[in-house]
Amino acid sequence: MKYKLLSNADLKSIDALLEFHGGAEHINSTIAKMRNYETRKNILANKGYGAMLEDAEKLVKMFPKVTDLEKKIGVTYNPDKGIATSQVSGFQGAGVTHQCMKRIAETSIDAEPCFVPAEMISVVALTDHYVYSGDLMATLAMTENIMQTSKFCSTNLIGIPHPESRFVELEKVTGEKFDRASLGDGLSSLILKNQGTPFGNFGGIEVANNNHVFYLDGIARTAKENGADFFLNPSWSSIIAACYFGRNIPNLNFKVSMLLATQNTMQFRMLLNIISEYIRDDNTSPIYEINIGNGTTAETFIQCAKELDESGIKGVSLAAHIYINPDLGMPNFNWTKHAFNVLESGTNMTYKYESDGTAREMDTMAAYFLSDEERDEAAEKIGDVIFYKSLQASRDGIEMMKKGIKPVFGKTSY
Repeated sequence: MKYKLLSNADLKSIDALLEFHGGAEHINSTIAKMRNYETRKNILANKGYGAMLEDAEKLVKMFPKVTDLEKKIGVTYNPDKGIATSQVSGFQGAGVTHQCMKRIAETSIDAEPCFVPAEMISVVALTDHYVYSGDLMATLAMTENIMQTSKFCSTNLIGIPHPESRFVELEKVTGEKFDRASLGDGLSSLILKNQGTPFGNFGGIEVANNNHVFYLDGIARTAKENGADFFLNPSWSSIIAACYFGRNIPNLNFKVSMLLATQNTMQFRMLLNIISEYIRDDNTSPIYEINIGNGTTAETFIQCAKELDESGIKGVSLAAHIYINPDLGMPNFNWTKHAFNVLESGTNMTYKYESDGTAREMDTMAAYFLSDEERDEAAEKIGDVIFYKSLQASRDGIEMMKKGIKPVFGKTSY
């Protein structure tokens, strides 16, 4: 590129952070080790999650199967149509996920089946409690190991409280300075100027100055501790930094949030340029998925897919919201017709549910910014919400089947 995206000083601080965490090979191998179910299960038994996992193992055996439904309704897939990968957002921790599993186990092919989404997203702040108590690891064990979803995306909201000692250590390691406020009790937080909330800066859009370094530290710590390998990435600076940081860590992947406002092909090409600048030797990227913005049409989505294919960049999927939280955008947002147009054109897509379209209690952005304690108290209600999102994804997937379009769900739904 004519103007380098990362200066020599930027590269130096990110390289220092990478070495602080043991280097690319160490991070990559640690993630792989921590994704093993027996490893997770043994750790979680000592953290109080043993009984929950045992119950989850029983529940998943009762889940309805896509193959049974295919036989029942006589499905024939058309290879000229796109493949639809299901994705549901809102898996807010272990208690929430466990409740959703209970609801899925109650469904059946003979009534109305609910299948496991192929991909899941959690918008839980990476607090020390969530990362180190076993809550996140138990969530990953149930989703990735037991339900066998192909991707589970975690979210690093950089505006949350952290130990002041962490800031001091990172400043020493990287040579950067972080603009922060003291919260007392040994805690500090980055100062956010735009759309600030205690738990997230509206999904983390503001990553100002050198705060991308702090973002990457949270990703690295979480990945090594839990085997988490997929993270939401909402800011231009953090996307650039992540592409460089993760270029030699194949087990570390990122999803570009629709909050980045990739609403047209010009913005999409900007992303392609960033990805290309730090492309891996095999033409893959740390960017695994790009969420096309809610303002786009099916035609824009299809054009983005064509340009992605022409770029030669491998392994990147494109997603679009079907329904969104009632407080995230316009009332009654519904992209279903556009999704079918995309798929009928032969274009693959990930079809995503922030909502099931009914504006249920706890089906709001506010549910994403609850404290650890508040989230535990609301686990049953939020678990029901993501069950209904998964049910709507299944309903739409069944309609796709009837039209010869192949939907993809989690492996335990087969």
